[in-house]
Amino acid sequence: MAYQITLEIEHLEEGPYLGTSPDLPGLIVQADSPEEVIDLAPKIAHELIESLLAEGDPLPKTLREIAEPYRVQVVIPA
Repeated sequence: MAYQITLEIEHLEEGPYLGTSPDLPGLIVQADSPEEVIDLAPKIAHELIESLLAEGDPLPKTLREIAEPYRVQVVIPA
């Protein structure tokens, strides 16, 4: 099973980049670059989803299940 989330990335003042998702409350990814946030987010999101399921908590209604072939949007900095 796979899920699609929106990842919002912001640069903190005098600090790292922070990734969060309106689709998966509780997802927080902190890294030195936007690319690193994007690299780390799937693993952290997976662990958060696994934790919710293990605790018997419902998954957020905003979480969208997707099937193969997976189609994702990628941001390419100019």
